[in-house]
Amino acid sequence: MAGSLGRLFRGFQSFTSLPATRAQLSHPPAFFSSRTMVTLPSFLSSKPRDFSLPNSSWGPEMLRLYELYNSQCEVETEGGEKQEGSWQRLPSYNRSLKFATGGVYLSKIIQSKARLFTRNIREQGAAFEYVLFNNKEEQRCVGIFQAGHLLEGPPGHVHGGAIATMIDTVTGTHATILSGPVMTANLNINYRSPIPLGSTVLIESSLDTKEGRKTFISCKVTSTDSSKLHTESTALFLSINVSHLLRGG
Repeated sequence: MAGSLGRLFRGFQSFTSLPATRAQLSHPPAFFSSRTMVTLPSFLSSKPRDFSLPNSSWGPEMLRLYELYNSQCEVETEGGEKQEGSWQRLPSYNRSLKFATGGVYLSKIIQSKARLFTRNIREQGAAFEYVLFNNKEEQRCVGIFQAGHLLEGPPGHVHGGAIATMIDTVTGTHATILSGPVMTANLNINYRSPIPLGSTVLIESSLDTKEGRKTFISCKVTSTDSSKLHTESTALFLSINVSHLLRGG
């Protein structure tokens, strides 16, 4: 029995690895965006899970702000019809496909273990709990972020690198919406006040200007009532050609 299972497992690995399927996968899959997920060939597809929806680890303030912005994603007209509101909730998925050097597909076994950095902790509430909303008209993006205990830096407070990660996540997503696929070229951060572990903060991103391939963004991290400024930052993103990125060019 063990030998049969071993042969079955090795056969499955062979089937899902590149050498067996390279001829069918000569073109890389299309990106929805450089910071969300990619489209898989049909035989590798799986239904993605949206990690930006409420779960049992969300505290009252996280839930309150989620409901506040989510209620503005759809409004009811005087005639009782539903229409798009000023804000749009942005889904957040695990990255569902990895590339090796040169764009070589890794096996499905390895792909199943691949996780977007901010979604790398499987325990709900232990690290990065967040949801993003975008306002197209105002060219603003807001992230609601609840920091878990695994993000500790200074005793009882969030690590500066974790804060930088979330700033890059929010501003990078915003830049992608504004300019298509981008990569971070520069990120300047001024830390003003530490963020207590377990607390919820607002990360607000706004467009400064666009110059050719360059998108300039400003961002601030505040308490949920805006009374305390935790962090200020500016970021520069460069538009990229995804096909060149996947080929390592």
